Amino acid sequence: MTVLTYFVSLIVIVISVFISLVFKNELEGMFRRGEEFFAFHVCNVLITLMVAFASQAVLTIYIAEQRFHVIREILILLAIITPIYLIGHHAFEKYKAVYRKYVPAEQGKVLVLNEKYLKKKKRLKNLKNYNAMSKE
Repeated sequence: MTVLTYFVSLIVIVISVFISLVFKNELEGMFRRGEEFFAFHVCNVLITLMVAFASQAVLTIYIAEQRFHVIREILILLAIITPIYLIGHHAFEKYKAVYRKYVPAEQGKVLVLNEKYLKKKKRLKNLKNYNAMSKE
């Protein structure tokens, strides 16, 4: 039963990490372009830890009906969260690098427009008229 509780917590951790990285990206865009704040990483890990801790506590106490050890669970969840967050952050940064709009120069001028970004935008424009025939 303990394996089931950790598996459910793992699913919750992955979802929480993804959502927190999306929010971190939007907040960094609002405050300063191009700079990363270490405080956002700490907050993301703490928020993910709180969500995973709550799910682990509920599953352990009410579903598995086992005793809940707070410090042990926090350490185990941190050991699960840290590599998932690092891998997720690396993958998210790689995705952002591939689909960024342009490559800026040192003076702030645009050097090259990204072809992958333009292809992605064209594909989304085609979906805008997807139901045009049914509206007539």
